[in-house]
Amino acid sequence: MLTIVGCMFCILKLVLHTEISIMTKKSVSIKFGERVREIRVSQNLSQEQLADLAHVHRTYIGMVERAEKNITLVNIEKIANALNVNIIELVK
Repeated sequence: MLTIVGCMFCILKLVLHTEISIMTKKSVSIKFGERVREIRVSQNLSQEQLADLAHVHRTYIGMVERAEKNITLVNIEKIANALNVNIIELVK
């Protein structure tokens, strides 16, 4: 009985750790997307204009802003360059 309870505790711990990891990743994506949108709007750029400047598909910017995409470092650099900001400005 004690072994079963111990195993259930380990499973619960693993599930909670996984959930927290997913939430953390999601919150980072949300914060990043909000920051991209904030800078884009402050520069009076549409999503399509930013996409053209960054050389990405027009729907990609919207997906990044809504945290629907796990963006690569290459695309982070493209977006930063298109917005004329340092990469660090996008992750503040």
